[in-house]
Amino acid sequence: MSAQREMKEKNPWHTPATIIITVIGVIAIVALVTVAVLQNKPLPKKYKYGIVLDAGSSHTALYIYGWPAEKVNDTGRVVQVHSCKVKGPGISSYASAPLNAGESLKVCMLEAKDQVPSKRHQETPLYLGATAGMRLLNIENSTASDGVFQAVSQALQTSPFSFQGARIISGQEEGAFGWVTVNYLDDRLKQGLETTGALDLGGASTQISFVSDNYDGSESPKNSVTFRLYGNDYNLYTHSFLCYGKDQVLRMTLAHQTQSGPATVLDPCFHRGYTAIKNYTVLYDTPCVSDRKPQPAPASFNHTGTGDFQECQRVVRNVFNFTDCKYSRCSFNGVFQPSLQGPFGAFSAYYFVMNFLNLTDTSTPLEDVKKKITNYCATPWEQIKEQYPHIKQKYLAEYCFSGTYIITLLTEGYNFTSENYPNIKFIKKIKDSDAGWTLGYMLNLTNMIPAEAPDKPPLPHGGYVSIVTIIAILLFVLIIFSLRPIWPRCSKRPQII
Repeated sequence: MSAQREMKEKNPWHTPATIIITVIGVIAIVALVTVAVLQNKPLPKKYKYGIVLDAGSSHTALYIYGWPAEKVNDTGRVVQVHSCKVKGPGISSYASAPLNAGESLKVCMLEAKDQVPSKRHQETPLYLGATAGMRLLNIENSTASDGVFQAVSQALQTSPFSFQGARIISGQEEGAFGWVTVNYLDDRLKQGLETTGALDLGGASTQISFVSDNYDGSESPKNSVTFRLYGNDYNLYTHSFLCYGKDQVLRMTLAHQTQSGPATVLDPCFHRGYTAIKNYTVLYDTPCVSDRKPQPAPASFNHTGTGDFQECQRVVRNVFNFTDCKYSRCSFNGVFQPSLQGPFGAFSAYYFVMNFLNLTDTSTPLEDVKKKITNYCATPWEQIKEQYPHIKQKYLAEYCFSGTYIITLLTEGYNFTSENYPNIKFIKKIKDSDAGWTLGYMLNLTNMIPAEAPDKPPLPHGGYVSIVTIIAILLFVLIIFSLRPIWPRCSKRPQII
């Protein structure tokens, strides 16, 4: 018993003062670490939202985007949270009945109302951007174009969202914002990486946008757009070719084949066995070909397919002008284009056509791609219909033409070769968000991408907590050792047993 008493007297850790200091120190450490963890704990995310309607030539689509609301100056990561394809054709098709254009949007607007929390409705911006279909209608009949915009604006103003207006976006904007979308979603802008070019193909226009080291914008200023994003400057080459979307090019190729007003057209871009009666008035009812209608001509013609890729490519080449160029280099139709650089993302109709043809893998040699399209075009129409019974025949009949046009546009129009064709990646989505101009458009209008790189905390949350914990332990150890002078005095105090 006396031995145990002697050990207690010699051990300073058994003194009341040391025990109290130890307990207080432990409590202090726990409190310090707890405060650090709670203070820096990621909070449950609250989101803000934005809505963009893409009023294209063939259809309208609605996209809802969301981002963390607590980020300073709304610099949080923007993601697509919902999309809705409007039933029916594009709004430009309602020129003679504009009220129907507004009515067509209601189903998707109801979906948006359900997808966005009601407390966010009034603060959620809503935009409608119209592309080449409305550009053509505005050229052809500006009064009808204004009527359509008035109708869709009235319909959208009745929604609970903050409607910011409906307008035609320029071809340059469409190309530039598509480039922003692709590079933003791929985190290339924030990290200052080499950017990806954007290839967009719609029904009425097509866009090409990319950064080239040998292009400073001086040779063709109208094709230049400058961005300063996250502290980096980008001098972007971009051009939009109106009438060179796949639907309008199809009309141009048919217009070329019907210049003499024949009653029958043997078309190599359609399968053998395909036949349909086409109306001359409908074919030429677009500004892209309206001035070429043959006079006189019968009311209709028999459109018959022959299924020949090589001949189809020859017909498609007729819509391009490869000879006139006043610049150091051109793509086609006398339009300046610098040398291609870097990887490219090809989306919209590029993806859908090449995906149908099972040609999205660009590691396939270009010559093999052409052979596969050749074989597809040569397949009889009856066999094609049997292979794809669930696809509408109107769309099914055009894949031979569309595939031929895409390859011709890329290789002979934009000058991709067998060497750099693998640099193209056919994409539909990037990180669950659709590739296209709408996200870039909203980011620009809401100033969501800062010109300068946002400031970052010097340490991540985990690293911060770890350092605080280590420092707290070190401080506690130092305090204990600093009390060593009083240990002998404490140990000499008489103990009452």
